[in-house]
Amino acid sequence: MDKIKGGWAGQTIGCAYGGPTEFCYRGVMIPDDVEIAYPEHHLRYFYDRAPGLFDDVYMDLTFVEVFTKEGLDAPAESIAKAFAYAPYPLWHANQQARYNVMQGLMPPESGYWKNNPHADCIDYQIESDFAGLMSPGMPNTASEISDKVGHLMNYGDGWYGGVFIGAMYSLAFVEDNLLTIVEKALETIPAKSKFHRCITDVVKWYKEEPNDWKRAWTLYNERHSQDIGCPELILAPGNIDATMNSAYVVMGLLYGHRDFGKTMEIATRCGQDSDCNPSSAAGILATVLGYSNIPEQWMGNLREVEDRNFSYTTMSLNDVYRKSFDLALKTIERNGGKTDSEKVSIKVQKPKAVRLEQGFTGIYPRILIEGIEHLEDANKGQNVFEFTGTGIVVYGNIDCADRSYEAQLEVSIDGKKDRVMKLCSDFNKRTADAVYWNYDLADGPHRVEFKLSNPREDVNIKAHRIIYYVKDNATEEKN
Repeated sequence: MDKIKGGWAGQTIGCAYGGPTEFCYRGVMIPDDVEIAYPEHHLRYFYDRAPGLFDDVYMDLTFVEVFTKEGLDAPAESIAKAFAYAPYPLWHANQQARYNVMQGLMPPESGYWKNNPHADCIDYQIESDFAGLMSPGMPNTASEISDKVGHLMNYGDGWYGGVFIGAMYSLAFVEDNLLTIVEKALETIPAKSKFHRCITDVVKWYKEEPNDWKRAWTLYNERHSQDIGCPELILAPGNIDATMNSAYVVMGLLYGHRDFGKTMEIATRCGQDSDCNPSSAAGILATVLGYSNIPEQWMGNLREVEDRNFSYTTMSLNDVYRKSFDLALKTIERNGGKTDSEKVSIKVQKPKAVRLEQGFTGIYPRILIEGIEHLEDANKGQNVFEFTGTGIVVYGNIDCADRSYEAQLEVSIDGKKDRVMKLCSDFNKRTADAVYWNYDLADGPHRVEFKLSNPREDVNIKAHRIIYYVKDNATEEKN
C-alpha cells in the first residue's frame, strides 16, 4: 500500500512541479538560471485554475474505475467507451482515438498508425502508471493490460512508451536499484524497435558518464530527435514522441541518483513535455521509496488536495490509493500469488518482450505548403494540391461558432473520391488537428482536391501545414 500510494502521489507532485514549463522549451534544455519553483499551495493552484494539467492522472483514473466496476477482465470496448465519452479535454493520440471510437472504430484499430497520425505520441506513456501499480512485481501482466488499453490510442513506439513505463512501475515493487529497473523494463520492448535503441543509448551514456545528464541529452537530440508522425510537430523543434519523452524520464531516474527533487528537476529541464516526464519519473521513484519516504518538503502541497476529486472525475487521490490497492491484490491472486490480512506473496515475473510493431516506417516527411485559409472553398482559398510521394497529412482545424456543426469534407485523390472527412466543430468531438491523412498512396505524382459538401458562410477549414511523405529507403532498411 505504501508503494502504491507513493506511485500516485509521486506522479501528481511531478506533474505540478513541471507544469509551468510544459512545452515552453522545445528542442532546448531549460537553462540552469531559470528557477523551477514549487511554492506553497502549488498543487491546489492547478486544481483550481488549470485542472487539465492533470490529464496524466485523470486519464488513469478512467481505467482504474472501469477495472474496479467490471473486474480484471473488463473488455476493451468498455474501456474505449468510458474514455471516449468522458467529459475531459484530450489532445494528440488520445483525442484522435476518441474521435475514432465515436465514429465506430474500436481498439486496436483506433490507435493503429494509419488510422491515428499521433500513434507514436506520448499519450499512453503518461497514462500507463495504473497498469504497473496494479501489477506489482509482474511486468508481463502489466504488458497484457497495456495491450488491451494502450492500443486504444497508440501503436508501435507510442504503445511501447506505456509498456515501458508500466513495467518500471511494476518492477519498482521488487527492485531497489533504478538502473536495474530501467534495464529489466527494457526487456519488455522488442530489441529491433526504435524505442529500444533510443533507451539503450541513454543507458549506455549513463554508464559512461553517470553524473553528466546534459551530455546524454545532447547525444540523444543529435541522434533521435526528429518526430515524423505528429502532424503538428513534424519537422519542428517540438517533440511529443514517446521515444524522446521516455528517454527524458530515464535521464531523470538514472542521473537523479534517488534524490526525489533532483530526479524531477532533470526530467523537467530536459524540456518538451516537461510536466509529464517528471510526473512519470517521480511516480516510479516514489514507488521504489514508498509514500512514507517521499521527502517532507514535497508533501504539504499534496496533503492539501488528497481528498479533492480530480476535475472531470468522482475520484480523489485517497480514493485511487484504495481502489488501486484492491486491484493489485486481485491481480496478485490471479497470477499465482497469495494475500491475507497481514502479508502478500507475489509470484514475481521475469520480463518478456511484447510483439514487434512499428509505424511510419520507410517514409520521410516534407513540407508542401503552410498557412491556408478556406481549404474547403476554391473561391476563397487553394483547395487543389499536387505532390510526388507516398502519403499526405493535413494539419489543420475547423473554425465554426456553431458547436453542433459537422463538416462533410470530401477528399479526392487523382480524380477519385477517397473519403469524406467528418470534421466536428465541438472541441471534444474533433479530429486531433488532422483534417485529412493517407499513408497508402502509390509512390508517384498525385493530385489532391478538397470540397465541402455542406458549406456555410460562417465555416472556415484551415490548413496550417500540408505535409507529404516520400520513400526513405535508409529508414526502411534499418527497420
